[in-house]
Amino acid sequence: MPSKELTNGMPAEIVMNSSFVQNGETHHHKFEEKGRIVYMNNSYYIRYEEKHPGEPDVPVTVKINPNGTVNLIRRGEFLTRLTFNSEEKTETQYKTPAGIMPIRIETEDLKISYYDRPFAGRVSVNYELYFDEELLGSYQIRLRFTT
Repeated sequence: MPSKELTNGMPAEIVMNSSFVQNGETHHHKFEEKGRIVYMNNSYYIRYEEKHPGEPDVPVTVKINPNGTVNLIRRGEFLTRLTFNSEEKTETQYKTPAGIMPIRIETEDLKISYYDRPFAGRVSVNYELYFDEELLGSYQIRLRFTT
């Protein structure tokens, strides 16, 4: 059972590394931000804002579900909502300037681990995105959080 502090929400140090390969090019992003972690309705919510120079901050929520799936929600110029499930393919609607695209998410590897004193955790996801049967890109996310 998580501590009372976690049910009320606690400040956390967040490190999010992401990389992806699209059209043969590899891209890397790293964010080290202050955020919050809350335990609510049997799930952990990790919230922070990605800071991009000269652009508005992008609110990000990572939800770790009790069934072992993970949701990633980014509220940037377009809302992105991805569900990672190593047991089955998932789908989402991706809004673009050209319209809404149905995207399939194939999670190849998903690992979640927690540590006590201080409460901390890691989420590791390898996945691919598809539009119809076309591979849009291969992605990796490495999230670490510490209260």
